[in-house]
Amino acid sequence: MVLSARVQAILLPVLAVVTALVLGALLISVSGGDTILAYRGLWEGSFGKLQSISETLVWATPYIYGGLAVALAFKAGLFNIGAEGQISVGALASVFVGYALTGVPWPFHLLLAIAAGCLAGAIWAGIAGYLKAATGAHEVITTIMLNYVAIQMTSFLVAGPMKDPNPLVAVAQTPKILESARLPPLFAGYRLHWGFVIALLLAAGVYWLLYRTTLGFRIRTVGANPNAARYAGMSVTRTIVLTMALSGALAGLAGTIEVVGLNYYHTAGFSVGYGFDAIAVALLGKTDPFGVIPAAILFGALRAGATRMQFLSQIPIDIISLIQALVLIFVAAPAIIRWLFRIRLPRPETAPVGAAEPEPTLAAHWSKPE
Repeated sequence: MVLSARVQAILLPVLAVVTALVLGALLISVSGGDTILAYRGLWEGSFGKLQSISETLVWATPYIYGGLAVALAFKAGLFNIGAEGQISVGALASVFVGYALTGVPWPFHLLLAIAAGCLAGAIWAGIAGYLKAATGAHEVITTIMLNYVAIQMTSFLVAGPMKDPNPLVAVAQTPKILESARLPPLFAGYRLHWGFVIALLLAAGVYWLLYRTTLGFRIRTVGANPNAARYAGMSVTRTIVLTMALSGALAGLAGTIEVVGLNYYHTAGFSVGYGFDAIAVALLGKTDPFGVIPAAILFGALRAGATRMQFLSQIPIDIISLIQALVLIFVAAPAIIRWLFRIRLPRPETAPVGAAEPEPTLAAHWSKPE
C-alpha cells in the first residue's frame, strides 16, 4: 500500500501508538494481569470523568513545554537532550524569586518568577549551544553532562541554602512561593491551571516563529543545510546559540509553570522525567508545534491513568513506562511500522508539493555532517 507523504506523516504516529498499546496488552497478559480491566482503569483514570480529564491535562502541561523545546531545537538540526536539566534550573530560579522577593504585587511578582525561570533555562541551554557553535562539541554530550550538573546542583541547594527552615518539614524542599507569585487555577475545585492555556498559546507562538518570521526561516535553513545557510550569508553560529537558548527557555518554563501553577515549591525529586519524555513527545508530534499537543496529552493520559490501572488490575505501574518506551521505539524507527502494516514509501516524483518534512530520527541526526 502506497500512501502520500502527508498522509503517512499523520498515520504513522497513530499506528505507532496503537501498536504500542497492543504490545502493552500482550505484556499485561503475559504478566498474569487482566488486559481489559487494566485498560479500563487506564481510561477511567485519564478521560473517564472531569476530574480525570483535569489530571490528564495537568500532566500534559509540562510535556507540551518540554516537547516544544525539543521540537524547536530539532528544526535547527540540534538534539536537545538537556531538557531535564533545563526544567530543573528553571524551577529553581522561579521558586527563588517566588519566595525570596517580597513586596511585589500580583501579577508582577508572577511575571518576574516566570521570567527568571525562562532566563535560567535559556542560559543553561545556551552553554551547550555556544560550545557547539564555538568548538564543535556535540550538543548531545554537553546537554547530558549539564543534566547531571543541574540535578546535583538542585539537590545541594534544596537540601542546604534554599531548604525550608520550617522544622516540621522533614524532606529537602524550598519554602513555598508567596501568593503574589502563584498562577491561579483554571476552574475551582480542579488542579488544572492557566499554565495549560499558556502552553496552547505558546505552541501557536512557536509555529508562528518557525513559519512566519525571518528568524524561523533561518532556523529551518540551518537545520536543513548549514552549508547552504552559510553560503546565503546567514550566521550559523548565532542561529545555533539562539535556537538552543530559546529551546532552553521553553524547557525552563516547564519547570517554572510546575512551581507557580501547581506545587508552589521545589524539591529535588519533583520531576518524573519530563525532560526525557519530552524527546518522545516531540518525535511523536513529528516536531511540529501543533503535533506536540496531542502527543503531550497522550503521555499525560498514560501518567494520569497509571494509578487507576494499577488499582483495578493489580499490575505493576511500570507497564506505563514500557508502553511509552514502545511508542518511542516505533516513532523513532518508522520502518518497523511500515513493515508491520505493509506501507511503502511514496515515490519521490509522486510526493505532493509542500509535503511534510522528513521524519526526524536519531540515525539521521547522528549521520548529519557538522
